[in-house]
Amino acid sequence: MNIVFLLTGGNLGNRLENLDKAAAFIEQHCGTIQKKSSVYQTAAWGYAGQPDFYNQAIELHTLLEPDDLMRALLAVENTMGRKRSIKMGPRTIDIDILLMNDMVYNSSIVTIPHPRMAERRFVLTPLAEIAGNIIHPVLHKTINILLAECKDELPVHKI
Repeated sequence: MNIVFLLTGGNLGNRLENLDKAAAFIEQHCGTIQKKSSVYQTAAWGYAGQPDFYNQAIELHTLLEPDDLMRALLAVENTMGRKRSIKMGPRTIDIDILLMNDMVYNSSIVTIPHPRMAERRFVLTPLAEIAGNIIHPVLHKTINILLAECKDELPVHKI
C-alpha cells in the first residue's frame, strides 16, 4: 500500500463543492482517503489578477504506482472541467502529488516529491495540519520545519 499526500485546489466555480467532488472522484478511482486537512484560502501564486484559491491536503492510501496515479488524477481534473490554457491560471481543480511514501521519483508526467512544495506556503500549511512530522525525502526536514522556514509571504487563511 502506498501512502500519498495530495494537494487539491481551485479558484473557479463553487470552490468548496469542487474540493468535495475531487475528493469523491479520488476515492472512487484512486484509493482510500485517510485524512483531509481543513480548507485554506490564499491569493493566486505566480499569476496575479485571478480569484483566490481554496486548497486542501489529502492523505490517500492507494495500490497505484506513481504514473498510474498521476494519470488517474489528471482524468479527475479533466472530468471536472480543468482547462490548461494559461500556465498557473484560473482552474476548477488542480490535483498535485506532493509525497509518496519516502519515494524520490521522476517521469515524463510526475516528479515526486513535488519540486516546488517547500517554496509554497499554501501547500505546506494544509500539509502540516495532517502530516507535519513527515520528513521530506530530499530536503530531510519535516513539513513543520519547511513551513517555519518558508519564505513565501502570501497569507494563507483557514476557511
